[in-house]
Amino acid sequence: MSNTAPSATATQSATRVAEKTLDRILLVDDDTIILDSLSEFLRLERYEVQTAKSVEEALATLARQPAHIVITDVNIPGADGFELLRTIRDRWPDIVSIVITAYGTIESAVEAIKMGAYDYLTKPLADDEVRLVVQRALQQQSLLRENRTLKQQLGMRYSLENVVGHDYRMLKIFDLVETVAETKTTVLISGESGTGKSLVARAIHQRSDRANKPFIEVSCGAIPESLLESELFGHTKGSFTGAVADKDGKFKAAEGGTIFLDEINSASPGFQVKLLRVLQEKKYEPVGSNKTATADVRVILASNVDLKREVEAGRFRQDLYYRINVVTIPMPPLVERLGDIPLLAEHFLAKYRAETKKEVHGFTPEAINALQRYHWPGNVRELENAVERAVVLSKSRQIAPEDLPASVLDDRPASAPGAPADPGVYKPMSLKDALEDPERRIIEAALRANNWNRQTTAAVLDINRTTLYKKMKHFGLEFDPVRDGK
Repeated sequence: MSNTAPSATATQSATRVAEKTLDRILLVDDDTIILDSLSEFLRLERYEVQTAKSVEEALATLARQPAHIVITDVNIPGADGFELLRTIRDRWPDIVSIVITAYGTIESAVEAIKMGAYDYLTKPLADDEVRLVVQRALQQQSLLRENRTLKQQLGMRYSLENVVGHDYRMLKIFDLVETVAETKTTVLISGESGTGKSLVARAIHQRSDRANKPFIEVSCGAIPESLLESELFGHTKGSFTGAVADKDGKFKAAEGGTIFLDEINSASPGFQVKLLRVLQEKKYEPVGSNKTATADVRVILASNVDLKREVEAGRFRQDLYYRINVVTIPMPPLVERLGDIPLLAEHFLAKYRAETKKEVHGFTPEAINALQRYHWPGNVRELENAVERAVVLSKSRQIAPEDLPASVLDDRPASAPGAPADPGVYKPMSLKDALEDPERRIIEAALRANNWNRQTTAAVLDINRTTLYKKMKHFGLEFDPVRDGK
């Protein structure tokens, strides 16, 4: 035998093999021969194998270290394999179970499949069959893990935390979303295009008990009027030209979950009647069918125009308006949330920095000033596009004005509420609402100029300190040492 020391390459290779995480398999059977032979075969196949002779021992092993796959006999003295399958399904849903059965008890294997087992093996066990079933089970386990990760990412992407803002109106919206999410109440979201209506609808869904069910989004304005009813309610074969087969609609696809009807103001009067029935009775008929379907669907709607004015103009049904106007969430345009622009810009910067892998870590003061001067007709969506462009084009560690779109560098001041960028356009609103945002900006500027000293600020503004305090609470103006550099 040679006494030559192993080479460095061989040592590194052995270390990598040792460090490799093996797929773990737990074998459960009261038959020692089965346990010994099957565990030896699986170890030769390079799996990490643990064994248990009872359900109690198996559960204790899983509690210490969950396995990727459990292979269990269904006929075990005491608590049987079915009990083990039930517990695994409830406590470790990512574990894939395989059952072992004799030829005479195939019925038990079928029952185990109904209870969540992935597959079954029949005795006597054949090596090739075991190898193939385990490989397929590991693929299934990988899919389960990937599915869970994607759901978590989806939940994070559309969680309320991604609806960014500290403007007092946004804080009220956050509270309203939290309140209505767990109810079945129909919600109407109003606001200009690009203000984040879809994000709020998804946040409501994600916070509801329907979060694990489908969320279906339909833009009513993007679907021809003649097809909207079919798209939502489905149709039968031959019900109209081109209907070559039966087709389920979006309400069927959203069963148990949430359907979001955007731009509902564009729906025809005929469709509005049928939608009203769905909301009131939870029933509808596919186009061309006499069979009534039931809809277990939570409905959220959105409009980019004032529906009350549409009712007054005769373009929207009054009865439908009152039915959907139960809880209304008004999304303010970005021009009325100037204080949120730096926060939103940093949020989008972090998103696109991660996507592009670029080392861009902030905005110059001049860039922030340019963002706050712009009137943002496309609202938050336009701001996101502007930041994405800036991240892609930036050649330094900070985004400068020259990285922003030319339109944003227009030096026209942002429009105050009620005074849009185009002086020829009048935006109807009460005088009280129109004065709220300028008042907030004046108070915030005075507070900053006086280092957030309330007594001095009240004196400068010629109001008493109690009034100032009430207005600060109303507008959500509170001193933040980090934000204000103190």
